[in-house]
Amino acid sequence: MYDPPHPGATLREDVLPALGLTVTEAAAQLGVSRVMLSRVLNERAGISPELAIKLERWLADKGDHPGIGGPSAESWLAGQAAYDLWHARQRLAA
Repeated sequence: MYDPPHPGATLREDVLPALGLTVTEAAAQLGVSRVMLSRVLNERAGISPELAIKLERWLADKGDHPGIGGPSAESWLAGQAAYDLWHARQRLAA
């Protein structure tokens, strides 16, 4: 089994650069604090259901940017769940 990526890594490495946004700009557009978004981007916090919905809506509004626009809230949460489960299994196996 592999180590799935943290959803924050996807935001940090793919989404924000594609949109040309800083953490501060993205946080403002999402309606979240810069600190909270930074914690997610640095893989120190997970994607909450509320943030997943905000991401879904936010990216749906970015349709003018090719390659961006669409993971559903469920996709963000599924990615977080896969990440959390893999790490829990590693901790319990030790």
